[in-house]
Amino acid sequence: MYAAASKLFDFENFKIQLGQSPLLSAFANWISITVPVSELIIAVVLFIRNYRLIGLCAAYMLMIMFTVYIYIILNFSAFVPCSCGGILEKMTWREHLIFNICFVLLAIIGIILAPKHKISITDKSGNHE
Repeated sequence: MYAAASKLFDFENFKIQLGQSPLLSAFANWISITVPVSELIIAVVLFIRNYRLIGLCAAYMLMIMFTVYIYIILNFSAFVPCSCGGILEKMTWREHLIFNICFVLLAIIGIILAPKHKISITDKSGNHE
């Protein structure tokens, strides 16, 4: 929720920073909306018990994508764009990479420990499929 709110409250700056990215500039307009909306949806899904595992998997995938992005920028790009806003703005990109790896590991632990709920579909007669 914090990450999404931070991006949305400073939306123009977030979009400009995406536009400066050597990898994402062509998709900046699309990504600037998609990422915070996805983060908000994932946060809401994490609160719904029967869908928590789906939310954890989605959060894990989003963190993996961003971690890979940071790794590519640090190792294969001649230009490293501005860092994140909000609470993470004081971190270097390398510190942010380590931060992300820690949260990827936490997501894996959460997925492993999350109770597995079966989602049943009930037809109109009340029978489970």
